[in-house]
Amino acid sequence: MMNNILVTGSRGQLGSDLVVALQRRYGTTHVMESGRSPRSEESKLFPYKVLDVTDGRRLEKIVKRHQIDTIYHLAGLLSAKGEREPDRCWDVNINGLKNVLEVAKSERLKVFYPSSIAVFGAHTPKLDTPQITVTEPSTMYGITKVTGELLCQYYAQRFGVDVRSLRLPGIISYNAPPGGGTTDFAVEIFYAALQQRTYTCFLRPETRLPMMYALDAVRAILELMEADLSAIKVRTSYNVAAVSFSVAELVAEIQKHLPEFTCEYKPDFRQAIADSWVCTVDDSKARADWGWQHTYDLSAIVGDMLAKLESLKREQGNNSNFKIQHSKVNLSQLPSTGAQQCAPCSLNSVM
Repeated sequence: MMNNILVTGSRGQLGSDLVVALQRRYGTTHVMESGRSPRSEESKLFPYKVLDVTDGRRLEKIVKRHQIDTIYHLAGLLSAKGEREPDRCWDVNINGLKNVLEVAKSERLKVFYPSSIAVFGAHTPKLDTPQITVTEPSTMYGITKVTGELLCQYYAQRFGVDVRSLRLPGIISYNAPPGGGTTDFAVEIFYAALQQRTYTCFLRPETRLPMMYALDAVRAILELMEADLSAIKVRTSYNVAAVSFSVAELVAEIQKHLPEFTCEYKPDFRQAIADSWVCTVDDSKARADWGWQHTYDLSAIVGDMLAKLESLKREQGNNSNFKIQHSKVNLSQLPSTGAQQCAPCSLNSVM
């Protein structure tokens, strides 16, 4: 059983939810958060270290001093930010991962690495994208994720590092702000719907992408990491899927709750990134190897997001100040154990 866990990039969109779940499962004192900035006042009750993952010596020092045995390596630059800062994206995403894998090799650690649907490209099948397929990304972020997958496989096969990975779709969370990704619209739109009753989207209405609610994403990570070693057959990264919907379908679902909500469309550079990605993903390998099953469909995601954000809005008390902010949430719904344009796809919202 894992005893001491380090989470890099712990205050990001995925880390904010994952840390809470890990604390519930293994105890607060056994889960150390880390990030490039000093922690805020609210987080001083929790173990935290300032860490730039490109600093391999400091990473090794933290691992040894605190007897870390498992790293959830979430630190990295996302797709849109990576296009603005490609050199930094490579440095953080690749050199940071290499440092994690090196310390995992020397200290015999277990590692989780999040890959992404950004590994796919214009020549990848858009529908039911298979586990083994063409990976020719057109973004620096996608390039780093393909490289990262191959590094993970190399360290697993060459050095016996138990590193496990998921190709995550866009993550929808009410617990942290968007992190500079192409799927940020699927979080921003809820805040706009509740505050301004209108949203201007940077993608076209017909753009369809694979997405996943944060609660499902966290559960997928925990189940992967707790699966028996013999069940892990893929050492690059497992496809995982939950829902796939267009922007217009998301708008229509929100309008069932907020009929006055409207959306305008002004595509920017992120449209080209989205066009290079796939519409739906075949995750049958994950379902067969370690029993993955998603829980939240589009209707459930929208209902829960609006309910949670309405509650946050009431807590803040001033509608004009309602904004995306980090807040710890109770993940009691989790088990205690255990560049071609993508045309509108003729599919239901749930994969």
